Order: sequence, then C-alpha cells, then structure tokens
Amino acid sequence: MPAKRQRKVASDSGLSKRRVVAEAIRLADDEGADGLSMRRLASELGAGAMSLYHYVAGKEELLDAMVDVVFDEIELPPEGTDWQSAMRRRAASARQVLARHPWAIGLMESRTSAGPANLRHHEAVTACLRKAGFPVLMATHANWLLDSYVYGFALQEASLPFDTAEELAGMVEGIYLPQLPPDEFPYLNESAAALAAAGFDPAAQFDFGLDLVLAALEPLRAAA
Repeated sequence: MPAKRQRKVASDSGLSKRRVVAEAIRLADDEGADGLSMRRLASELGAGAMSLYHYVAGKEELLDAMVDVVFDEIELPPEGTDWQSAMRRRAASARQVLARHPWAIGLMESRTSAGPANLRHHEAVTACLRKAGFPVLMATHANWLLDSYVYGFALQEASLPFDTAEELAGMVEGIYLPQLPPDEFPYLNESAAALAAAGFDPAAQFDFGLDLVLAALEPLRAAA
C-alpha cells in the first residue's frame, strides 16, 4: 500500500462522530459557520472528505449535531425553585454559551431535525413554565419572548466593538464624543458622557432587560 494511502487510513481510523462534530464546532467558533464545508473539515481532521459521510450525511446533519452540542452546554432550568429564578439561571447560561459559540445564535431555533439535547432543553423550559401555572399558549408566548430576548442580546453583544466598561469608556472619549458635537446632538452627547463617567458596564444590560421581561410575565401567570 502506498505511504500516502497508509497515512490516510491511519488518520481516518481515528475518526468518530463526536470528533467530527467537535472539530466542526472549533472551526465555527474561530471562523463562523458560513464557511464551514465538509472538505475543509476533512482537511482539518487529516482525513478524506468522503470518509466524513460515514458519520454525518452532509452539512445539514452536521449543523444539527453542532447545535445539539450547544444546547447540551446550556444549563436546564433547575427544579425546586421559583420559575423566575429558574428562567434567570437558564437565560444567563444560554448567554454565556452563545458568547462562546456566536455562530449558533441564528441556528438555535432553525433546525427541523432536533437532537436529544435540543428536545430535552425545550421540554425542560416548557415544563418549568407549565408547572409555574402558565397555560399552554401563554407558556409558549413566554418561551418565545425569553428566547427572543436572549438570542437578540447575544447577537448584539457579539457585534459590539468593545468587551469591558474600560474599553467602552475609552471609545466614548476617544471616538464617539468627538463625533457628537453638543450643539447638534445634545442628548447623544449627554448620554455618552454620562456613560463614560459612570463606568457603564454593557454586560449589566442583560440582567436589566431580563428582569423587565420576567416582571412583565408574572402578572400574566398570576392572572391565569
């Protein structure tokens, strides 16, 4: 057997679906999911492109598996606590996971072939809301509202040009304020200056918005 063929067989023999999916997630974390291809993935694994089809039927099945891993990383709403605390912990965990895997934000609810972790996650969230007293349709509304907030915040957070309060303050003073002459943009200038002076932490906005969403849902649950 030629040496090249021997190396390929040796490399392919170490493959598994878990390894294929894990490498795909690593690539997507680094470069996004749009450019992910079976050929590129095979190259990173040191395997033949056709060998990957023994583990996943194609890119769509690969994306299903990748999204399922992401769902598996999100903490399920804990039992034995009130529904708002459970949803708050689940939302905070989802935000942290999506910060690690920003490519997944637009794929979380798009899969038509849900994996086991995906189904467990949605079952646990729905069960938490139903046990708290939300009627079936209202539980669905609450779930959609919470997911829309978490995914939307994660998407916006992933696109911000700063990560910390210190970086934001530096950008406000060095970039934004010079673009906001107070005679032309008095309110934007005022807001930017106040944010910089207060050491505004953009990460704190998540809890602020989540508290408002949960507070708005409570009267609907109580009325039901």
